[in-house]
Amino acid sequence: MPEQPHDPELAIAGTGMGGPMDLATSEAETLDKVPGGPDGTGPQERARSLWSDAWRDLRRNPVFIISALVILFLVVISLWPSLIASGNPLKCNLSKAQEGSQPGHPFGYDGQGCDVYTRTVYGARTSVTVGVLATLGVAVLGSVLGGLAGFFSGAWDSVLSRITDIFFAIPVVLGGLVLLSVVTSNTVWPVIGFMVLLGWPQISRIARGSVITAKQNDYVQAARALGASNSRILLRHIAPNAIAPVIVVATIALGTYISLEATLSYLGVGLKPPTVSWGIDISAASTYVRNAPHALLWPSGALAITVLAFIMLGDAVRDALDPKLR
Repeated sequence: MPEQPHDPELAIAGTGMGGPMDLATSEAETLDKVPGGPDGTGPQERARSLWSDAWRDLRRNPVFIISALVILFLVVISLWPSLIASGNPLKCNLSKAQEGSQPGHPFGYDGQGCDVYTRTVYGARTSVTVGVLATLGVAVLGSVLGGLAGFFSGAWDSVLSRITDIFFAIPVVLGGLVLLSVVTSNTVWPVIGFMVLLGWPQISRIARGSVITAKQNDYVQAARALGASNSRILLRHIAPNAIAPVIVVATIALGTYISLEATLSYLGVGLKPPTVSWGIDISAASTYVRNAPHALLWPSGALAITVLAFIMLGDAVRDALDPKLR
């Protein structure tokens, strides 16, 4: 019987009932393709990781895009505030105290005759610096202590758990009033140190629980059976798979630390003049808010937008990294 030429458009496959079923051209061509395999003889689909899937989801999330653009703008003006504010935030003119918007001074003047626009722009540097450095310190210290406690368990875990309970019992604002009231430094370091001191227990508990969950996986048990050391298991196998919850919590906490700095500065125990800070400006403007509400409105609005941007970013990152929310 002569061999029939193969035509994909006329390809026919037998059905379970014995009748013919026409196949589309694309389906017939698919039958001719060799399935991909490790030997490289066919097409292979690249394996996707949690981070690549998360980045793909983040790029499609409008909440992430908006918050990232706002944060990028804040970072730029924190590094180079002179790009959009050419004045000096410490240069004041008492003759213009509490005056409203004027040409070249769109936000008006505060009670000391300082340009509110310039001080609002330069205040972003202090707030972002405090928030970022405090978050890095909290994330590193909390992750190390919590990760070691979750990995080794035993007495180390019990001692650390009791220490975190003690720190959780200290009210943050009250602790700031007590600890920072005796500090005379005008730099940001005492405020950052206070935030790290009282902020690490939260990250520590998150890291501890994440490490306990990760070390029970099969790939960790296989690495241990092959003779891998504790340091290799912790750094190469557990840490990359347990860091996602820490990143989410730290991102949200960054906005909280910026708000905490403003609160402490408002109460007079945080940053102190001549440091330019939104909290200091809000505290000063609250005494004459009826006569010059603009002096309170702009730094308060900048603080609210900044905190909201970081919280929105943290929510978007959480949705992208949590498989249960997909």
